[in-house]
Amino acid sequence: MSRRTDVGDQTPLPARLDPRLGRPPARHAAGARSGRRVALVARVLAGVVSVLLVTGSGWGWYLVRVAEASVNRTDAIPTTGNSDVNGDTHAGQEMNMLLVGVDSRAGLTEEQVEQYSTGDPDGLHNTDTMMLVHIPADGSAASFVSFPRDMYVSIPGHGKGKLNSAYSDGYDDVDGDEDAKRAGGARLLIQTISALSGLQIDHYAEINLLGFINLTQIVGGVDVDICRATDDPVTGAHFDAGPQTLTGSQALLFVRQRHGLTSDFDRVARQQVFIAGMLRNVLSSNTLLDPTKQQQIVQQVGTSVTLDQGLNIFDLATQMQNVQPGNITFQTIPGLTDGNADGWGSVLKLPDPSVLTDFFANLTADPEPAAPTTTAPATEAPAEVTVSVLNGSGVAGAAATTATTLSDAGFEASSGGNATPTATTTIAHRTGDDAVAATLAAQVPGAALTVDDTLAAGTVTLTLGEDFAGVGQPVTAAPAPTSDPVVPGSYVNPERTAADTSCIN
Repeated sequence: MSRRTDVGDQTPLPARLDPRLGRPPARHAAGARSGRRVALVARVLAGVVSVLLVTGSGWGWYLVRVAEASVNRTDAIPTTGNSDVNGDTHAGQEMNMLLVGVDSRAGLTEEQVEQYSTGDPDGLHNTDTMMLVHIPADGSAASFVSFPRDMYVSIPGHGKGKLNSAYSDGYDDVDGDEDAKRAGGARLLIQTISALSGLQIDHYAEINLLGFINLTQIVGGVDVDICRATDDPVTGAHFDAGPQTLTGSQALLFVRQRHGLTSDFDRVARQQVFIAGMLRNVLSSNTLLDPTKQQQIVQQVGTSVTLDQGLNIFDLATQMQNVQPGNITFQTIPGLTDGNADGWGSVLKLPDPSVLTDFFANLTADPEPAAPTTTAPATEAPAEVTVSVLNGSGVAGAAATTATTLSDAGFEASSGGNATPTATTTIAHRTGDDAVAATLAAQVPGAALTVDDTLAAGTVTLTLGEDFAGVGQPVTAAPAPTSDPVVPGSYVNPERTAADTSCIN
């Protein structure tokens, strides 16, 4: 996977991401992007394509072919003479995919526009929720990273502005039909996020409003848990605290809510949690064993999802067929802080470029190699081990209590009185008595091992420290300090997985 090493306002774009727009770009007028914008994302693509491939079955092959034949395509990834892009689906390789939700009412009736509170149909070409998904070569995981809409970023050819305006800028820059203009919007958004992240964007997927509404209904709604009740005075949306299933208009209002929340990061967390719930449903046995539901999902994807020209659904489904919710993670750009910008009002300011460089380097880093398998140390029968327990924990009577517990477990154990106070629990043994020490260490996981050749063979000394939590319990070592201090005033949105069902605001 190729990367750029410089991230910042003036980062040059790689050749494959050079703009191919029709006319010279125009600058924003102050306040031109005001008004409500719908926040959506292609929430289920990775999960859907995983379900499509029922391994080795003709039905799975048929469903994928239906999706391939009906899905919309766009020229979102520039192919200006780059053979690595043109026709390359990245099958079996790690990839970065940009998922967006387009602010379009296409296909909605007037009644649905009113029912779903989609707002004024003017200015339909913004994207409020954007996520980059990194998929490793083996398809065993997926890492979703949210890019909040109000991030104040450099937009190639347009100066600086909020991230959610990049698509609209690219759309307006192209003289052509609707398809050409939408492709221009997607390309400029890709260029903007590529420059910001330092990553090559390999594929692109977007979903429209009606598609999102219909998908939630097909899967029977999505389960979420809300920590506290919220009200949105603008849309009239009300959500009680506690677990609940959302579908249709309620689902749309949930992911769009901006008022009544602590911050816009609560909105981002809602979007992530909703995607996680959708993926759990799509990957569940209820879907895997229901051909009718599978076909409905495929048909809906085909009519409401748009992919770049090079993304092959069958290849992606094959690559990700074994992914599980616990291996799908969600994060948000770190270090963002509140600020203001002329002509844009309230914005989210970017952290130091080095913060983003490190974040995306970790996101795409190869996984750590598995630790070599080690043979468990030999042990002796507890009756063959003599233990003298010393108390350095500062807790009165701890040595006597521990000796009694070890005696009940079969050891020859006795209390040796107090020791010099210590933070660390240790087991001392004679050279060559590793098996004897291992027998006791199994009762005190995490205790430090030391050698003391003044001890008799078969005898060990257990010195209790402040970290001692009891026989059979791991020692309670203090957590290591974090190496990445939080920037004062910055937002923190913890990483979570698609298997996490804890509550959010």
